[in-house]
Amino acid sequence: MSATLVKSPSTAPPAEPPPRVVPARRTGQWTAAAAVLALLALALVSVVRNKAFQWDVVAEYFTSASVLRGLGLTLWLTVLVTALGFVLGTLLAVLRLSANPVLRWVSWGYVWFFRSTPILVQLLFWFNIGVLYPQILGVNTVNLLGPVAVAVIGLTLHEAAYAAEVVRGGILSVDRGQIEAAQSLGLGRRRRLTRIVLPQAMRAIVPPAGNMLIGTLKGTSIVSVIAVQDLLYSTQLVYHRTYEIIPLLLVATLWYVAVTSVLGIGQYYVERHYARGTAGAR
Repeated sequence: MSATLVKSPSTAPPAEPPPRVVPARRTGQWTAAAAVLALLALALVSVVRNKAFQWDVVAEYFTSASVLRGLGLTLWLTVLVTALGFVLGTLLAVLRLSANPVLRWVSWGYVWFFRSTPILVQLLFWFNIGVLYPQILGVNTVNLLGPVAVAVIGLTLHEAAYAAEVVRGGILSVDRGQIEAAQSLGLGRRRRLTRIVLPQAMRAIVPPAGNMLIGTLKGTSIVSVIAVQDLLYSTQLVYHRTYEIIPLLLVATLWYVAVTSVLGIGQYYVERHYARGTAGAR
């Protein structure tokens, strides 16, 4: 009688536990971050507790009538110069892209000249236009332009040169196929520009245009050299009388920071509006 060997069922080896993920240690990064925060805190405390800043004087003049009048003129100049600059800049950009070589060279020459000349020099030339040309077409130019008019003209002409390049870059960013499709539909050049090109170009125009707006706001402070009573000049009038230079400069600085912060927030929402439906939307 033969014996039958019965094999016992083999037992499977125990499953190995999954490898444990050990997060990378960033000791150096956290140390650097802590050191930076500590330095910032020390700087903030030193500014707040330093009596030389005279924060009580800053609070006294921050909303004074003269400072607010200067702030109003600064905002008015910023809005007017930016609007006029982009109107003229858009015209220059269209001329630069024209098929007419004369128009292209005129536009290029304008941009080249005003971008090559410091804004302060331009303002001083306009301020002394009566010395250079006592009469233009029979009109006496001596004392014809006041400081505010000189500021508007000088800043606008300077702004337009940069706005022209911003608008031109935005127009060139539009896909050529869009323009050809509009041509195939029989749209004229003007309607192609206003209905097809510019709405799409705004995605590329808005970011640098927002930066230019903020730059114009701060750049208006240069008109104080021709006695335009903007924000900076208004604070200068006060500290020339009281000799409290640092706190009055802080008043102007805080107002510039506040307004530029508001403009930065507005720029963010305008950019998001024109970036709808694209990868840049957020």
